[in-house]
Amino acid sequence: MNNNVNVTELDKLVKKQKELAKKVIIEDRFDMASINYIAGIDQAFPDKDTIISGIVVLDYKTLQPVEKIHIRTKVTFPYIPGFLSFREGPAIIKAYKKLKLRPDILMIDANGILHPRRIGLASHVGVLLNRPTIGVAKSLLCGEQKGDHIVMNDEKIGYRLVSKIGCKPIFISSGHMVSLESSVVIVKHCLAGYRLPEPTRLAHKYVNEVKNKLRSIETLYEH
Repeated sequence: MNNNVNVTELDKLVKKQKELAKKVIIEDRFDMASINYIAGIDQAFPDKDTIISGIVVLDYKTLQPVEKIHIRTKVTFPYIPGFLSFREGPAIIKAYKKLKLRPDILMIDANGILHPRRIGLASHVGVLLNRPTIGVAKSLLCGEQKGDHIVMNDEKIGYRLVSKIGCKPIFISSGHMVSLESSVVIVKHCLAGYRLPEPTRLAHKYVNEVKNKLRSIETLYEH
């Protein structure tokens, strides 16, 4: 993987982000009462050149997993804050295409519009797949906290939620075709006693299990 991304290339990616940001819809384009399946999405990196993208689909009412898939592919873009979509987005889209079920909502371990250019990974993927997405991040990328909300340019772009007493907060934002209000309602519904909501918690657990298994196999062959 080439880790060198020059200023001109970054300028082109910023332009692309701004174009995609114009397509982001932060209103509900789904029926809350008709949600049957919700998917959690997360990534793991067994080494600097490989990405594992995992998706766990849950029954929305019971929060029980009904499908798990993952793909392993090469990393083609370096880690640059604010440009996570170009590093992880292609793998997520490949993984999504392997699903047998089509979840009503995608919950991604990343930001949605809670991003300097309003196009975090959850929004980016949502626009490209034309699917409702929600971003759930473990740290605050930008914005100013006012009460429970995160504000940028006088607009509420995120929500700070202490999902478990004694744990650090999580940061919820609209990805695509889901309002901030509905995003918060859905995330709260998916809490099951842990800091992370079940979709992204189980996706995180799943990709790390795959990563550890892969490392164990590689270690075995080395010996």
